[in-house]
Amino acid sequence: MNDAGSTARAARPRLGFLGTGWIGRHRMQRIAESGAAEVAMICDASPQIAAETAKLVPDARIARDFDELLRAGLDGIVIATPSALHAEQSIRALESGLAVFCQKPLGRTAAEVETVIRAAHAAGRLLGVDLSYRFTEAMRRISELVAAGEIGQVYACELVFHNAYGPDKPWFYDARLSGGGCVMDLGVHLVDLALWVLGFPEVKQVSSRLFAAGKPLQDFSQVEDYGIATLDLAGGAVVQVACSWRLPVGCDALIAATFYGARGGLALRNVNGSFYDFVAEQFNGTSRKTLASPPDAWGGRAAVAWAEKLAANRGFDPEIRQMIAVAQVLDAIYGRGPLSRAHGKADAEPAPARAA
Repeated sequence: MNDAGSTARAARPRLGFLGTGWIGRHRMQRIAESGAAEVAMICDASPQIAAETAKLVPDARIARDFDELLRAGLDGIVIATPSALHAEQSIRALESGLAVFCQKPLGRTAAEVETVIRAAHAAGRLLGVDLSYRFTEAMRRISELVAAGEIGQVYACELVFHNAYGPDKPWFYDARLSGGGCVMDLGVHLVDLALWVLGFPEVKQVSSRLFAAGKPLQDFSQVEDYGIATLDLAGGAVVQVACSWRLPVGCDALIAATFYGARGGLALRNVNGSFYDFVAEQFNGTSRKTLASPPDAWGGRAAVAWAEKLAANRGFDPEIRQMIAVAQVLDAIYGRGPLSRAHGKADAEPAPARAA
């Protein structure tokens, strides 16, 4: 019995964690708690952060650098580093035979995203992206009901993510490192949720307006702190997304995703300004009913789901190609893609960044 238990434990995928700040550490702990995989190695650019993380996983080794992670005989790697490094680090890991779970965005442009996905396909390795709001109970219920035709054909969607605070890391404000401002940081979730719920229809056209400190963004060396965009979809449906940093909305955060159909509506909204608590509601005329409500420990579910697929020996998952459509919309919002309309083009693509 003990031998069998040891064999089962040994069969779990061995994972490395690259970047163990708050988000990387949280995903590491959730995967460890799930039992789906073993936390074998950690690596962070800050030795102090790596040492603090190691206290949570005494059996894990600390890697000196990314190269040591790649040589450690791991099965997969969880990446939670600055955005500029995501594509390069993901590609290097995939080409080294590792499965990859990466924080969003997978790349700063659609071209970067496509390159990573091609690497995953060529290597036959599982690739996942931490688009965590898909895994809230509220969004799960909404997605199921839309797919079942509960509110009829969806013709309009409104999604917002207003964060009363701005990021605390300087690289977020460097367009060449981040790829963009609040749209890249928060809008990626909104675009993904809209397309995911609707089954990834073709996006025909995108129009957008970006602002920095209350003024229209003209200099693309800056990053926007407010963005609004309209997506025209094949079939006639329209999606509007709006997101911001430091907007005076009277609470910590305003997060919502509403879908209107010919026979009713469905909506996710956060509760009392919370970043973590959500309800899902169904609308019928002037009446509403609650479909899901807190508590819901959704943080980290995306990472655990990826680890479980890896434990089941899943290789390349074609569904990851959905990330190309999301990235193409983001490109268009920034005026650097073929879907864009009535928006100035950025003066340069983000510059390559070297992994540490």
